[in-house]
Amino acid sequence: MANQVVNDAVRAQIGTETAPRTYDVERGAIRRFAEAIGDPNPVFNDEPLARESRFGGMIAPPTFCRSLGRDLPEVKLDLAEFHVLDGGSEWEYFKPIRPGDRITTVSKIADIRENAGRLGPMVFIVVEHRYTNQHDQLCVLQRMTIIRY
Repeated sequence: MANQVVNDAVRAQIGTETAPRTYDVERGAIRRFAEAIGDPNPVFNDEPLARESRFGGMIAPPTFCRSLGRDLPEVKLDLAEFHVLDGGSEWEYFKPIRPGDRITTVSKIADIRENAGRLGPMVFIVVEHRYTNQHDQLCVLQRMTIIRY
């Protein structure tokens, strides 16, 4: 491929991780998030009713992780000027996030690949964001694709 951007030096960045960031999850933050997204489900905002659910208490809505800050690993590419597109995300849910949890997020470059585009090289960067609780249990895994061209 002429003008190849993804070479061995770029591929060597796969596996690079950000420093961990930890957040305390508060019951009020879960309620406000559920209200903001318009979800009246009592497992997100009513502790007595949530205790009667299969979860045994309040949990955060699945998309609550979007409200937690996370870093993106820096990817060094030889593109003098470039545009960035959000290529979408895939989400996997393993453990519910609950009030009182301490959620730690770490982001990792999972893959870098290149395709030829109409305007030149297109670089697809897959970043995995892992959200674990204070028991080191994986709660949520997000795989985000970033496209640079």
